[in-house]
Amino acid sequence: MTLEMYPCVSLLLLLMGRGAIPLVLSEEVKLCSKTVINSCSDCIKSGAYCTWCKQLNFIKPGEQEAARCDTWAQLIERGCMEEDITSPKNDFSSSKNISLSNTALDKGEPIQLRPQEVNLKLRPGLPHTFTLDFQRVEGYPVDLYYLMDLSYSMEDDLRSIKTLGNELFNALQGITKKGQIGFGSFVDKTVLPFTNTNPEKLNKPCAETEMYCQPAFGYRHVLSMTENKAEFEREVNKQRISGNLDSPEGTLDAIMQAAVCGERIGWRNSSTRLIVLTTDDGFHMAGDGKLAGILEPNDERCYMDNNLYSKSNEMDYPSVGQVANQLEKNNIQPIFAVTKNMEKVYRELSKRIPKSEVGVLSADSHNVVELIKNAYNRLSSKVTVTHDALPDNVRVTYTPLCPEGGPSGDKGVCNNVGVGQMVSFNVTVTADECMQSEISFLIGPLGMKDKLKVSLSTLCKCECDDPVTVDSPYCNGKGQVNCGMCSCKAGFVGQKCECSIGEKDESSLRAACRKDNGTECEGRGDCVCGICQCYTLPGGSTYYGTNCECENESCEKFQNKLCGGNGKCRCKNCECKPGYEGTACQCKKSDEQCRTPSGSVCSGRGTCKCNQCKCMEGYQRPYCLTCPACQTTCITKGKCIECLGFQTGPFSKNCSQACTSISEFKMVETLPPGKPCDVRDVESCRVFFAIKQLDGEDNYTAQILKTRECPKLPNIYAIIGGSIVGVTVIGILILLFIKVLFTLQDLKEYRKFMNEAQKTRWSEVSDICLHIKTITLWMAELHSSGLHYTTWGGGSFIKHSCEI
Repeated sequence: MTLEMYPCVSLLLLLMGRGAIPLVLSEEVKLCSKTVINSCSDCIKSGAYCTWCKQLNFIKPGEQEAARCDTWAQLIERGCMEEDITSPKNDFSSSKNISLSNTALDKGEPIQLRPQEVNLKLRPGLPHTFTLDFQRVEGYPVDLYYLMDLSYSMEDDLRSIKTLGNELFNALQGITKKGQIGFGSFVDKTVLPFTNTNPEKLNKPCAETEMYCQPAFGYRHVLSMTENKAEFEREVNKQRISGNLDSPEGTLDAIMQAAVCGERIGWRNSSTRLIVLTTDDGFHMAGDGKLAGILEPNDERCYMDNNLYSKSNEMDYPSVGQVANQLEKNNIQPIFAVTKNMEKVYRELSKRIPKSEVGVLSADSHNVVELIKNAYNRLSSKVTVTHDALPDNVRVTYTPLCPEGGPSGDKGVCNNVGVGQMVSFNVTVTADECMQSEISFLIGPLGMKDKLKVSLSTLCKCECDDPVTVDSPYCNGKGQVNCGMCSCKAGFVGQKCECSIGEKDESSLRAACRKDNGTECEGRGDCVCGICQCYTLPGGSTYYGTNCECENESCEKFQNKLCGGNGKCRCKNCECKPGYEGTACQCKKSDEQCRTPSGSVCSGRGTCKCNQCKCMEGYQRPYCLTCPACQTTCITKGKCIECLGFQTGPFSKNCSQACTSISEFKMVETLPPGKPCDVRDVESCRVFFAIKQLDGEDNYTAQILKTRECPKLPNIYAIIGGSIVGVTVIGILILLFIKVLFTLQDLKEYRKFMNEAQKTRWSEVSDICLHIKTITLWMAELHSSGLHYTTWGGGSFIKHSCEI
């Protein structure tokens, strides 16, 4: 079911939105949350529905001037005359409201938004709503900038674009008779690792087989906006493919320069501005430039030299946020025509760029014209109204008044808006706080030049139109009336200037009304001549005390009764009747539930409050018997047990004074069942005992085992004898070891001596044998010469020995 089916309902909603019919389905509860009120201006600032009564003698004796501040209904009920109630109202005026244009053929720039300028004066916290109208003009000019990726993978797409120029112009003429087209191209930064920096590769970054390839570049502006179809086709036909190394391209660099270089591109002031980006790959973004050592961030400025982006290799890529900001600032709507594999990436990008569309290209981009037409229709039929930057204390919300409007919020959206169809938005502006000066901001549809200028100021002062009487009788002739209050002359103070301070310093008189340099009279009275005159409470009683610090209506309640009905409230504290106690006198005095089986109250380790034990720190209810967090008595009382039981240890000389906490102890043969405590005494003996806490914080009784467990003394004679035997055995072993070493050394020396002697004997025998051989040879020579000689009988033996 849609609103078109019920035209009467649509008309009713529209009239209600314009304020022609009041909406009374629910009435807002009007409250005045008063803070510190000392004047009419303070009252106005404290709440959107706070009003001020300037009527003389309106406040009663003892009441503070803040009683003049309340809601309109409350002041009327309390007797303030309607004409004496001051409440500034929001003021709205339209300073420029030119009628909407029907077609773009009208003289001058077409008007699509009204009003064009408004002035608002708002009370803090009080919203004001006005209506904003928008109407799409028929034949509104369109500037289309075709931005193409010319990396090598887009070769077939470039061929298709060269043949689609005529079709693209015809499609643009079908949208508007005032259409223009421009052309730009991009690849990537010409530095490593994005592009091969070898001079040959920079000049021809394509494959070796590619004949037509232009040198590597970042972004190039090819053709400014033109209506000349032939010029467009001529420039596009001149384009050649290029290349780079990595897959992502310098897309954001190109979009940024196309957005900020408006004069070079030729964007018109009054036109729908479109950038059609065609690519088959992703994009580099801010921070990627660090890979190439480029650290300077993008400054969002135009740098065009001979139609090339001159700082491509000096500045980092822009961020997505920077690109989105410049597109919105310059009213440019991007259409991302990408291949199927990149659709998801660019749809995510589109979410971050307001007023953008994504379309899927065919393999060779032959469907780009149809894609542009469909994307343009989606962009132009969706009207999104928003505002530029606002101060923190200003809020603007939008309520669409259209059949297919979105929800109320910080943007107003109307879908499926046709050409010539007017749609409206209720714009609600709220200033939360007072502003020192007037501010202005712009409201308008995204992607459109048409804007509404809102000038905003706040109403934070009262205009009471008091009679100009310098010495008003109401102020005892010592001052004049200002919004029902006396503004006293110098030297006089008080609600009616009744106090003369003479030569005294007014600040010293007021200081006498401050307790510990705090608020004057605790904010509960007026300081009159250094004395606090306390205010009356709503219940009829009054504040009292030197500084109005006391009152008898805010004591603690029990069963919705002050002090439980069992006492009186005195200066915020309950004074209970006899037989009652507690902060709200809610308890009868009784200790029945606090008594232990032994009859003590809280075991002597706490007090009984409201029939419950309030135990000392560490002890637990109900009877304060145990203290899990306390140190165990087996440790804390060990020295006293040693002293009392065996008269040893550090307390042995003053045992009775140091161990008064153990009021009673017994020496026993056996201890009661359970794990006993034990402690080691000065003789390293273990002393066993059992200890029990009596009523009171430090009161114990103990049972000490008579027999100590002492370690056995060692056998001195056995130790000495064993030591002597051990030393003797070790000495003998050492002597034996030395004897063996000497014996081995002697044996080694003897063997060495025998070897040397043997060598000497054989040397002498060798010499004799040599002489014998010489004589033998000589005798042989004699014999051969015919001489005769006599032989010696021992010669054969010696010869035999030498042969051996």
